[in-house]
Amino acid sequence: MIWVSFLLSVAYAAPEVASSPLPSSPQAAPNVFAQLLPLLFIIAIFYFLLIRPQQQRQRAQQELWRSLKKGDRVVTVGGIHGVVTQVDEDEVVLEVAKDVRIRFSKTAIASKK
Repeated sequence: MIWVSFLLSVAYAAPEVASSPLPSSPQAAPNVFAQLLPLLFIIAIFYFLLIRPQQQRQRAQQELWRSLKKGDRVVTVGGIHGVVTQVDEDEVVLEVAKDVRIRFSKTAIASKK
């Protein structure tokens, strides 16, 4: 019961407190650069730690696919080791054993040995 009367007195006093004039203080203009600095910092971190290294890996992989030639020893993404016997525009033929040849897409080549 005591809490109810206290809460009611606070509720009735609230309009008086809200209407009382507050001392006005000069408002400082928000610095836009200071507000954007953390966001710019996060974007820079994402760029240098995630985006740029991924782009470099993609460029290196595309250069590998362009540089494939007959006689290269390669490994596919599936782990098959072989020697390139033929290179077409989008495909390569690998010899994985004597007289065993398999045709792969160039994008299936993971690395050269």
